[in-house]
Amino acid sequence: MAKKKLNKNWLHDHINDPYVKLAQKEGYRARAAYKLKEIDEEEKLIKPGQIIVDLGCTPGSWSQYVRRKLAGKDGGGIHGRIIGLDMLPMEPVADVLYIQGDFREQEVLEQLEAALEGQKVDLVLSDMAPNLSGIALTDAARMEDIIDLAIEFTRAHMKPSGSLLVKCFNGSGYTQIIEKFRKEFKTVSAKKPKASRDKSSEIFLLGKGLKSPG
Repeated sequence: MAKKKLNKNWLHDHINDPYVKLAQKEGYRARAAYKLKEIDEEEKLIKPGQIIVDLGCTPGSWSQYVRRKLAGKDGGGIHGRIIGLDMLPMEPVADVLYIQGDFREQEVLEQLEAALEGQKVDLVLSDMAPNLSGIALTDAARMEDIIDLAIEFTRAHMKPSGSLLVKCFNGSGYTQIIEKFRKEFKTVSAKKPKASRDKSSEIFLLGKGLKSPG
């Protein structure tokens, strides 16, 4: 009964969420686009000509936002490159090269590296999150593992002056993740965009400039 009530409350909140309504109006697949939009507008992360990798890209709202930022004013193609990766299938987004697979598998990582054709990345985005078990220590370890992979990929493939933006949770293991970011990046900041629900422990970490590029 409690679960049914919880689902009903979530549905009510979702339907009445201003960001859900805005996403529908502006053609974004998810309200998550506005989290990236707010961080980007504050930090000026996305610029025409960049190569951007979107890890955990499904359903595609972050890739949609990036595509709009890289598109010319004439509405034609984009100035730059976008590569998206996720374990789940994704409906195509114009001008986005999509790779389906598990980022933890070497074969998938090699596909991603092949798609880059030896070019260095300007910006790595990760909205990835593990399937949560509800056990704090287990979930923290899973989240840390995903962020470790994102950092490892960034070190190997990003320009020294580039940036990494990841989602994490402000709870168990958060301090360790912050410390890892500080070891790797020249500047580190935590972002809680307005589009991120107040009840959520979700927070975004932004690392700029690699201290020791791979």
